[in-house]
Order: sequence, then C-alpha cells, then structure tokens
Amino acid sequence: MTGHSERSAAVAGGELRVWEKGEGSGICWFAGLPGLPRWLPVLDRLAEAHRVAAPSLPGAPGGQSADLLDEHVDWLLAARDAHRAADTEGGALVGASSGGALAADVAAVWPEAVGRLVLIAPFGLFDEAEPVADVFAQRPADRSPLLTARPDEFDAWTAFGTDDAGEAMEWDIAMQRATNAAARLLWPLGDTRLATRLARIACPTLLIWGGDDRVMPRSYAARIADAISGPARVEIVPGAGHMAEFDRPGAVAGAIAAFLAEG
Repeated sequence: MTGHSERSAAVAGGELRVWEKGEGSGICWFAGLPGLPRWLPVLDRLAEAHRVAAPSLPGAPGGQSADLLDEHVDWLLAARDAHRAADTEGGALVGASSGGALAADVAAVWPEAVGRLVLIAPFGLFDEAEPVADVFAQRPADRSPLLTARPDEFDAWTAFGTDDAGEAMEWDIAMQRATNAAARLLWPLGDTRLATRLARIACPTLLIWGGDDRVMPRSYAARIADAISGPARVEIVPGAGHMAEFDRPGAVAGAIAAFLAEG
C-alpha cells in the first residue's frame, strides 16, 4: 500500500521533496538515519486518519545538499524550512532517530509551530556512562542488525530494486550521502547539545523507544521526558530495535494515533 503523492518545495539553498498521503489534521514526519529511500508502512497507517507530509531533510534522498551545513544552527534552519514545506504548522511533528534530534529542536526554538511532538529514539544526547552506539563506525554488514530487528527486510528496503547498473550506482551514492549527512549532523557521537534546550519544549510530547534498541540507551527516554517542561511520557515498543517505526509499524502508528487523539 502506498498511493502517496509527491511535490517539490523551494527552500533556502535548493529544493526538497515532500511526500504526502491522507486527509485530516496534519502530521509532519522527519525520517531517521537513512531518510526515506522508499515509503514506509507506518506512514500508510497514520494516513488512514491524518494528512501525513514527509519532507526530505538535507542530505537524505530527495533533500537538498548538506555540504554547506557546517554549524548546528544551519541544520536547525534547514529543518525549519522542511517543517514549513510540510504545511502542518501548529500540528503534530514526528521525528525518528536523527530526524528526532531536529524535530526536538524545532519544537524548542519555534514552540508555536508544533502542537504535539513525537520523538522516536531521538539522537541529541550523550552520556559517557551510557554511551550511544557509534553507528557510523560499523561495517555495512553490521549496521543493519544494529539499527533494526528486521535487518534482511531493512536491507531490501534500502537496496536498489532493478538491474540497471547506472541507476543502481546513483542509488548507492544517494544512500551514502544520507549516511554522510547524518554523520555531519551528529558528530561527535550524536551529541547536539539538545539537553540544553529540552526545557524549552512546552507542547505535549510522546517518546517512543524500541524495547530492543541497541543504539540509544533506554534510560535516555526518561532523561528527555523529565527535561521537557511540557507533559511528556514514554512508550516502549516490544520487539523493536532503534528503528521502531520500521520494525513495528502498526504498534508505532497506534501509539501515535492514540496520543494525537488525546487532543
């Protein structure tokens, strides 16, 4: 099931792709480490009752170049451009993994722009006593099992689907650019100093964590929830890894839908 539409939006420094599906109140989706090389089933589930808009972040497939984003403020402004392109102002913002770090910052710096916030195992914090796994230091064969509980399906989702050698090469380059962009944002070790800005988040927030996340320590969920000034709670998804939205799309979409239905 897909049936989503695609449009381009002009932003400072270029254009970005926006995928959309559904009708109703708006949800802006900031994807995680690989971006959105393909549509995700979790977005289908959410689109049953909402208009879901997934703008591509810098460096990710469909996004503008990340080469000129040197400082965190550059990333923050680019994320705000992407959020505006989704046309969900004042609605829900969902961010996963690396996209979660940016979603949290958008909610902190532009509180009027986000009505409800969902963070799926976001990067942004680092504690030497409980370090984040260095996903960028892994061999390609080891990265998928680290990110997801369904590594074979994840590899198929991120792989090119035809025998065209030229297009396959372009696809591989695009995926490598996504990895490089995420590393550029999260260096070193995922710490964006988000801890200094969490108290600025006043909107209701749901934190979703895979029960088998091997990247982000589960204790980070409680730390983030406690630091946010608005109402915040944590929901653990059993059987899911770091990319809970990929591993358990029904459970994640159900948790988000219930949270948004609270008003």
